[in-house]
Amino acid sequence: MDLGTLFYGQPILRRSLHIAGFWAVSIFHWRIIIFRVLALSVLTGSFPRRKMTVDKLLLHSNQGTISVPLKPWQTPKNLLILMTVAMTFAFATWTALLNNFVVERAYFTGKEIGVLQSIREIPGFLAFTAVFVLLLIKEQIFAYLSLAVLGVGVAISGYFPSAVGLYLTTFLMSVGFHYYETIKQSLSLQWLSIDEAPAVLGKLIAASSAASLIVFGVLWISQRYLGLDYKVIYLAGGGSCVILTLVMWFAFPQFVSKTPQRKSLLIRKRYWLYYALTFMSGARRQIFMVFAGFMMVERFGFAVHELTALYLINLALNMFLGPLFGRVVAYFGERNTLIFEYAGLALVFFAYGGIYMFGWGVVLAGALFVIDHLFFSLAFALKTYFQKIADPADIAPTAAVAFTINHIAAVGLPLLLGLVWLISPSLVFVVAALMAIISFGLALLIPRNPVPGHETIFNT
Repeated sequence: MDLGTLFYGQPILRRSLHIAGFWAVSIFHWRIIIFRVLALSVLTGSFPRRKMTVDKLLLHSNQGTISVPLKPWQTPKNLLILMTVAMTFAFATWTALLNNFVVERAYFTGKEIGVLQSIREIPGFLAFTAVFVLLLIKEQIFAYLSLAVLGVGVAISGYFPSAVGLYLTTFLMSVGFHYYETIKQSLSLQWLSIDEAPAVLGKLIAASSAASLIVFGVLWISQRYLGLDYKVIYLAGGGSCVILTLVMWFAFPQFVSKTPQRKSLLIRKRYWLYYALTFMSGARRQIFMVFAGFMMVERFGFAVHELTALYLINLALNMFLGPLFGRVVAYFGERNTLIFEYAGLALVFFAYGGIYMFGWGVVLAGALFVIDHLFFSLAFALKTYFQKIADPADIAPTAAVAFTINHIAAVGLPLLLGLVWLISPSLVFVVAALMAIISFGLALLIPRNPVPGHETIFNT
């Protein structure tokens, strides 16, 4: 069976390329397939270029073009889901192990964890450079390469249990993660219509939660009963991401966007509210990402399996509530959804501060940890708000710029607040609450029915 038969139901590659015996390789010889595909693409330039129309795959080679019906599963939505799962396998592994790994093996304090998280956000700050990479390769290929870098960075993390080693592996992992998230946001808003975007983005949250649930379930078992070393777990999480990326690369065609994207940096005045909300979101979320889990370990002495249990609760809820969140955004609109999210986050962060100021216990801390995650799950409403007000050709460059804006505060904030943490942990969460209040005020400026030309309530 050749690759055409395996992926498209017909031996098309053998007939189209007329390279005797080269593509007609048994599927059992997968090593030969990968080697020969790479050799052919690099050395001869005759690798078939695959593009998708509405219902057909167009294979372009030096010998001409063949049109082949797509398989039912070869859709942009399914590709987005698989990308989400691959990313989650790697990133959830890194996230779940981080706090315990850095404390137990690298002996981090709040200062070192702040430095590490600031380093992690540097690639996010440089996300605007994705626009220049897109001058050389297509977005879908860029997403694959980013996932591969993410997987490799996570896979090798367990082998470097030192401050410098963790800083370097974190940076590598972060390059892949932030480039992937930039491109995924762009592809999602290009491939999905305005009407279907909230529902599909909600399903992506559910898919990510399901994948994370698998990861954290495996982590809980491996730490609680099997006693697996950190090296093995990191290697498994990162390696699964790389393997899934290879599967997607060979199994899916290259999907074509309806609107060609601009390949230059741009900042438009009419998007100012989206930029402001993006900036506040990045600053506020960093405080949660860095210090909420760290608090559970440092103050309450949570072990890996205990912190993982909290993540499991979050993920189980998001897996079932993700599609519901999509319907909530579609029904109530972006304005009301974001107002509700920011008001709730302000209360949660004030309560986090109260744990230190009033000595509240571990049960409340765990409940806040779960509620916090649920509020953050509504954040995709900001993406659908932008989709409604954007010029379709602006989506890719604006996604890159938005990620940079999102990480302006994120680069220095963890380091600064890591130092504040040494003096007053409660003050860190009070700062986050004030940021949520500012976001609440900005969300009031979103019109009930945002469209191009009516981006804020001040536009008529």
